[in-house]
Amino acid sequence: MFVYVGMLRGAVNLQTLRKRKRPLTRLLQLCTAGLVLVLLINGLVYYGGRRHFVTLEEAEPAQAVIVLGAKVYADGRVSPMLGDRLDTALALYRAGKVDKILVSGDHGRVEYDEVNTMRRYLEERGVPAEDIFMDHAGFDTYDSMYRARAIFACEDVIVVTQKFHLPRALWIANRLGLKAQGVVADQHVYGSEGYYELREAAARLKAFGEVLVRRKPTFLGPVIPIDGDGRQTHDLL
Repeated sequence: MFVYVGMLRGAVNLQTLRKRKRPLTRLLQLCTAGLVLVLLINGLVYYGGRRHFVTLEEAEPAQAVIVLGAKVYADGRVSPMLGDRLDTALALYRAGKVDKILVSGDHGRVEYDEVNTMRRYLEERGVPAEDIFMDHAGFDTYDSMYRARAIFACEDVIVVTQKFHLPRALWIANRLGLKAQGVVADQHVYGSEGYYELREAAARLKAFGEVLVRRKPTFLGPVIPIDGDGRQTHDLL
């Protein structure tokens, strides 16, 4: 009798333990599924963009080169990353690969102005003002690519940015209807590579969602065709 009661209690305890484990098991399954989804999306964006990489010499002629903005300093200097992007764009322009340069960055505040800083950098190196178009509302990569198509009527472009960033930029561009090639702008070691890679993994998820829902950029506006005169986009600040 005592043995039977003990066995019964043991069975009840086992069932209780199994019930307690079920939520944990389900949580682990959800976490695993979430991780797999994150990896799949990152792979889709990364490899989907990576296949459009070309060298400067391999790049086919295009309407314009898009320079994506990065940090600038109050004294008018560009950060090393942005300097490398601009120098790569300049090399493409001088090689006759493009006729126009579209600088796209953050000019949402009077005290911080990426696009005019980029314009001055290029003009100081001999690029005529009419060949430089300024996108003052390129607040992120998605906005820059969307506006390149919608505002500047670009169809065929070369994108320059750092290697960690370029796959996402190209994936967005091509998914939004641009024929986009990409040239890596890395000319220095920047440090914090691990941080940039980790940040990029999260940014690819964001990009996937934005493309999926076709998010509108922060600002739109009248069409200013890239084959016109870039000075109509200048505010000369």
